[in-house]
Amino acid sequence: MRAVKGVLRVIKGTVEALGILGRFRPDVVLLTGGFVGVPVSVAAWVRRVPSVLVLPDIEPGMALKLMARFATKVAATTEASAQFIAHGKMTVTGYPVREVFYAVDRKAARAKLGIGPDERVLLVFGGSKGARSINRAIVGQLDALLTRCVLIHISGANDWQEVNAAHAALSATQQGRYRVFAYLHEEMADAMAAADLVVCRSGASALGELPFVGLPAVLVPYPYAWRFQKVNAAYLVERGAAVMLEDAKLVASQGGLVDVVVGLLDSPATLADMRTAALALSRRDGAAAIAALVCETAGFSSR
Repeated sequence: MRAVKGVLRVIKGTVEALGILGRFRPDVVLLTGGFVGVPVSVAAWVRRVPSVLVLPDIEPGMALKLMARFATKVAATTEASAQFIAHGKMTVTGYPVREVFYAVDRKAARAKLGIGPDERVLLVFGGSKGARSINRAIVGQLDALLTRCVLIHISGANDWQEVNAAHAALSATQQGRYRVFAYLHEEMADAMAAADLVVCRSGASALGELPFVGLPAVLVPYPYAWRFQKVNAAYLVERGAAVMLEDAKLVASQGGLVDVVVGLLDSPATLADMRTAALALSRRDGAAAIAALVCETAGFSSR
């Protein structure tokens, strides 16, 4: 019944999208995925309006695979997406990193956050709502981590009270080394620039933002999102910019999160190699490249 309702909604949406495109008469349509875009992509194809589909993850989901069939061009974050996209449709543009990342500087970021130049810094985050398994693994090992690094922990809204309570229970010295936030927006670029290592999920932004700032990573793919995050993580791991840790092994007594993090923080040479590998994957012009592809597909200059 859910499938039938879904098909009916797509049909209804396609009819509405045909009407909108007919009234608006666009030169080109830019699509960024999700089932809400399926009716628009079909309507654009029917009305012979060229379209550009942005593929942020390496492997497209079901909706993106369907939309790619109707798209004129597909803007991919990396060359690894070629196996999923019809030959001749794909252009590697890179990931459109937010403008604030272009202005960050490691030294200035550390000064802004009140972190000394010689401190080792671990950044942990799990998205806007957080990642409970990562948050609890970190909170459960604060003593072991805070003796080795300054910890910037962005918990997300769901676990903020639990993480903030853990912070409040620490000594004054430990509290100074444990910086907790529910969420960071513009300041996220500074946190990433200041860090020596990050623990995070491996959504699409990991393919763009981590290489942009050259940040070595311990990637923990979300285990309930098909295999998209695992494919993203594998791409960075295979190129030497990250290591991957399964969600189920976060609190393992051996080979768990603390062992992996401490092993990397205690090996500056390894972190330096990972930073170099990450920077080698960086595309500095992702947004501009997507804009140029949109203009080219529409048939006019981007200048």
